[in-house]
Amino acid sequence: MLPEVLSGAVVIGVGTITGIFVAVAVSVAPAMAGMERAEYLRAHALLGKGYHPLMPILVNTVMLCGFALVFLTEPPSRFLFLAGSLLLIGVQAVSHLGNVPINRSLGALEAEGAWRDPRPRWRAWHHLRTVLAALALLLDTAAVLMAG
Repeated sequence: MLPEVLSGAVVIGVGTITGIFVAVAVSVAPAMAGMERAEYLRAHALLGKGYHPLMPILVNTVMLCGFALVFLTEPPSRFLFLAGSLLLIGVQAVSHLGNVPINRSLGALEAEGAWRDPRPRWRAWHHLRTVLAALALLLDTAAVLMAG
């Protein structure tokens, strides 16, 4: 029973993570790219309040459930859950080493003056973590189907 519950949590969780990342990639980020600097900084501050701490908690919870399934399932599902969880470590690494430092730097920016627009770098990091999450979804879904 526990493997089935955790499997459902992993697939729903990683699907939610991937869906949020895709929505940001195809809608939020392009909309923010079209904003003037002051408008962008305000929107970014407002949007960030909703994503933190939800996303790190969600990613870590799903990752830990996936690691638990490594010990509760048989091959090949075991290895697919392991790979999916390792990909979520990649998502966290990209977030903490790429996106989060950019996010933090925005709080110190003024609405006027010289700046290096961080949006292209932020989008590149975001696209990478979106791909990692989508690969985790693919592997975790395959693991559940093979375990069934």
